[in-house]
Amino acid sequence: MKTKPSRCALAFFCLALMLVAACNRKQQEPAPDHPRLTSAVILRDITFHSASLKRDMQYRVILPVSLAPGKKLPVIYLLHGGGGGFHDWSNYSDVAHYAEENFLLVMPEGNSSYYTNSTERPDDRYEDYIVNDLIADVENRFPVVSGRSNRAIVGVSMGGFGAVKIVLRHPELYAFAAGISPALDVPSRPFSIKRIQQWRFHSSIFGPWGSQARRDNDPFVLARSADPAKMPYLFLTCGEQEGLLPTNRAFAALLEKRHFQYEFHTTHGGHDWNQWNGWLPDLFQSLSKHTNSAVEGRTKIKQEKAHTITL
Repeated sequence: MKTKPSRCALAFFCLALMLVAACNRKQQEPAPDHPRLTSAVILRDITFHSASLKRDMQYRVILPVSLAPGKKLPVIYLLHGGGGGFHDWSNYSDVAHYAEENFLLVMPEGNSSYYTNSTERPDDRYEDYIVNDLIADVENRFPVVSGRSNRAIVGVSMGGFGAVKIVLRHPELYAFAAGISPALDVPSRPFSIKRIQQWRFHSSIFGPWGSQARRDNDPFVLARSADPAKMPYLFLTCGEQEGLLPTNRAFAALLEKRHFQYEFHTTHGGHDWNQWNGWLPDLFQSLSKHTNSAVEGRTKIKQEKAHTITL
């Protein structure tokens, strides 16, 4: 004999369905977009077709409102971390202030790619997208100075890994690179049953353990075989409360041993934007010293005959 479900059970079941639906809606809703801007800069979100990824991709650009006639800007590519998106740099840091000092800031969407050509998904060629498609589109669309000496790449966490790994593989493209809390050990992380989902995901990008694809994307392997004289200047930081600190110390020691041009800093802090944002003054000071893109500052901009950019 079948029994009818109690009213209490039905009510519980309906409540569970409502909670699941609410969670799904929350996951689908985009994160709020509240960029930290000043009146001296403008922001543009661009959608373009990436040949490497075979789909449309987005990136955000911040640049000064006014430029002297004929003036072109050096470019800084800013890579977001895992679980983030192309809005992150403008929403969670004060990086927009540095566009006032005659820089074009470019923030591409990287999804959770580690800015690497995936071994399992042929259409996810994220490294090629960054170094080929993105640079070409930016230089075709905006008033920028082309060439290595006027190009830098900076990233946090997953993006820090991407920035360091990309310049080690393509030193001819960038004069300066910064890894802020970079996850440099991802390709060499051993299997852990506690992180089996992460292991599977990383394997889909970097390939099986011990594979050539992993070695080709491992910053430690790349740094051991690179010619330090041809490498860009590297700016590295890590919080002292981060699990990534031993990895970053080991990488800095390798750079020292191989006579790279670099600097490595630590500070009290965890793996978050509060710590990362605090590094921007030092980062841009170092960038201005080690590239041809010296910071000009607002005083000089005001002294020049300026015009408003229309895009």
